[in-house]
Amino acid sequence: MLASSPLRLKHTCGNLTFLVRFHLPGPCNESERSLSTIYFPVQIPVLIEELISVEIWKHKVFPVLCRLKDFKPKSTFPIYLVLHHEASIINLLETVFFHKEICESAEETILDLIDYSHRKLTLLAARSASGEIPDQEKLQPEDLANVSSMQELQKQAEMMEFEISLRALSVLRFITDQVESLPLSALTRMLNTHNLPCLFVELLEHCPWSRRTAGKLKKFENGMWYVVPPEDHAKMTKLDGQVWIALYNLLLSPECQRKYNFDSFNKNQLLKLRTFLTDVLIDQLPNLVEMQRFLSHLAVTEPVPPKKDLILEQVPIIWDRIIKENSGKWQAIAKHQVKHMFSPSEEELKQQACRECQVQHWQKHKKACDLVADAAKKIGDLNIQP
Repeated sequence: MLASSPLRLKHTCGNLTFLVRFHLPGPCNESERSLSTIYFPVQIPVLIEELISVEIWKHKVFPVLCRLKDFKPKSTFPIYLVLHHEASIINLLETVFFHKEICESAEETILDLIDYSHRKLTLLAARSASGEIPDQEKLQPEDLANVSSMQELQKQAEMMEFEISLRALSVLRFITDQVESLPLSALTRMLNTHNLPCLFVELLEHCPWSRRTAGKLKKFENGMWYVVPPEDHAKMTKLDGQVWIALYNLLLSPECQRKYNFDSFNKNQLLKLRTFLTDVLIDQLPNLVEMQRFLSHLAVTEPVPPKKDLILEQVPIIWDRIIKENSGKWQAIAKHQVKHMFSPSEEELKQQACRECQVQHWQKHKKACDLVADAAKKIGDLNIQP
């Protein structure tokens, strides 16, 4: 990550995301056959390590760049590409992790991905509880051309962080779909190390993707905030559904029930879910009837504490390894990147100007892009027909 060109990273991952979305329209045999074509050239563990590398860069190097008084780049676009690289990778993982084979192919790095998602959702819940969710609307293409300072770049990074956290939620839900085939270490990490069931309860309580502005209910979906019509106020969003399905997977699986510690705190937190389980909600997701029964039973019983078996379990290593290898070097890394990556030459600026020109004229060629997107969708629809 430290030596890679921002343009190369963003271009490669962006193309992969397009290819996967084009070839994987949904859970069907046709898309399964094209899965190996897209997947095997880029191994999932490599993407997960790249994802965590960029996350660490954002926490350790990007703040140093923002504090450098003598760093006044002619263009912040190369830095934006690195920031957006994390969004590109998590977008790609969200697209492919629906498939069981992809989830299993992560092997031991699934633990690192679970930890990554937990970090994102913990921060999301904390910011929501304190009212720090960004209220900026979806970034428009022209915003990118107008980025003129590191301060503006920080604001955009904050908005991207919010969207990345929501995609991490989807990835984590897809991981919970595979609890039967996950390593025991992954299950232990989700249930006991991170206590994901209680974290999901907190997300439902604060609902970061929903807010009221000037008396109107707004919800965040498909990358933007929209005003919800009064008749749709009780309608479940995709993000609500992801949380409920993840809870269903973790609480109703026999193996999870055996391993999870239903102590008084956890039990009281989980029983808060009964408030949300209305008839309207259950009509939209009928499987939640089983969740309702489980919670009713939990309210009147004292579950047996899980046995503390002596086991050897794997632990995630990517974050700790990268931090250890670069500890005390963040200032030097930032200065090196200022000189070799974030101070583009005149020729590179001209190439970038071409990109900015495309952005500024987005409205003119948007219709053509929409036609291409519609054509791709129709091809996808043909692929999923029996």
